[in-house]
Amino acid sequence: MTTRSTACVAGLTALLASTSTAQAEPRADAAIIAQRLLDTLRESNGVPGMGAAVWQDGKIVWEGSSGLRDIEGRAPVTRDTLFRLASVSKLFTVTAAAKLAEEGKLDLDAPFQRQLPGLGARWPAITPRHLAAHTSGLPHYQDVDRDRGARHYRTGREAVAIFADRNLLTPPGTAYSYSSWGYTLLGTLVEEHAGQSFPDYVTRQLVPGLAIRADATHSGDPNASRAYGFEAGRVVEMPRHDFSYTWGGGGLSGTAGAVATFGGQMIDAKIVRPATFDAMLVPVLLADGRPAGEPDYGVGFGWRISRDPDGAPFVHHNGSAIGARSTVGLWRAEHTAVSVLANASWVSRMEPTAQMIAAPFRRVPTGLTTTACPVGAQRYRGTFGDAAVEGAVRFRIDRGLCVGTAEQHAAMRAYFGTAMQRTDAPLTLIGLAPQGGLSRAGLVNPFGIADLRAQADGSFAAEIATGRRLVLRFDQPGK
Repeated sequence: MTTRSTACVAGLTALLASTSTAQAEPRADAAIIAQRLLDTLRESNGVPGMGAAVWQDGKIVWEGSSGLRDIEGRAPVTRDTLFRLASVSKLFTVTAAAKLAEEGKLDLDAPFQRQLPGLGARWPAITPRHLAAHTSGLPHYQDVDRDRGARHYRTGREAVAIFADRNLLTPPGTAYSYSSWGYTLLGTLVEEHAGQSFPDYVTRQLVPGLAIRADATHSGDPNASRAYGFEAGRVVEMPRHDFSYTWGGGGLSGTAGAVATFGGQMIDAKIVRPATFDAMLVPVLLADGRPAGEPDYGVGFGWRISRDPDGAPFVHHNGSAIGARSTVGLWRAEHTAVSVLANASWVSRMEPTAQMIAAPFRRVPTGLTTTACPVGAQRYRGTFGDAAVEGAVRFRIDRGLCVGTAEQHAAMRAYFGTAMQRTDAPLTLIGLAPQGGLSRAGLVNPFGIADLRAQADGSFAAEIATGRRLVLRFDQPGK
């Protein structure tokens, strides 16, 4: 398919302005706030379409849609829109492997070479656990893989042949190194031991009844979103891409509600037993005793293990691919799951964004500083990382919410301006209290939604990125 340029981001924002709907209102105040956050995020980042959902206590309590799934056809995102899941697909892969292990069909601790005869004989023993935790030593995509989506692979074995002759980066179990090729291999294990194709097993056996399937972008399904990207600040449609080289690593699609429901079914033990899920959430240690993962999360059997800003255990996974950005996160103890999906790849902080989308449905954190909406404020001042910042700001009460708009300081524009998506939108503060207070707000910025909280000294603070904190004070005449 030829890449087609579309309207510039500014024009697209106007085109999308009337396409957003809140699709469920079990708690009107929470639904209104979540939808406002989602709409503002999509308008700020210039992504054509986004979907999100929150699952709680056995059911979806909110599904939100914003923007367009097809710009040329002016088709809006709805609760039935199928988005590419990118690496969120990996969670379905590890769950499939765990389920087959429960049934005695797959050994998670035996070398895959014994379970897939004829593959990987030149490598040291690699187990499914190594593959799931990215400790196998297998490489990720490399320069030679640039055209990997140009052909269709009938089976996982055919796809594994792409990298079967490559050297390992490190001995298995000794280092954490993210590898989607490792999940191509894990998906092939699932495929062969389930006795059917990987996408069919997921759809028919793992999550029957949920709108999860192989990538549907070019399938002719009327609910499938098109895939978009950014080039020089413009939204463009991306070329056709066949994900059969890694169904298990990034090739599934689904609706926001289906992804959140999958998370809920994991919490409710409807897919694997509680003890199995417990084991999947045990942090993996490398051979020298160091935890596998990144500084802000550990890795279990595929799931990323962390805590939210209030210390609550939070497990999640993010995804990024051509025409997709995705995340799903669970508060298992709270019986709450959240998903956020987009039809374009963009620079973003997905798990904080998802946490803020879910915040209106969760308990209010203890210890918040009670603060009124600073309606009279006209200027802000503060710090953005090490830089002093200031600028114009305006607040109002809108449908019971405290909503503020702050112009970006030059230091902010320089920081956000490195991303491919729209980065010139002002910062928007959306209070989470339906009574109009500003003790806590979602700070919508070009990289996502940050958790802005009032401080005891009268300032407001949010972590925009790891190690980059924004602190603001609002000047109100006469105060």
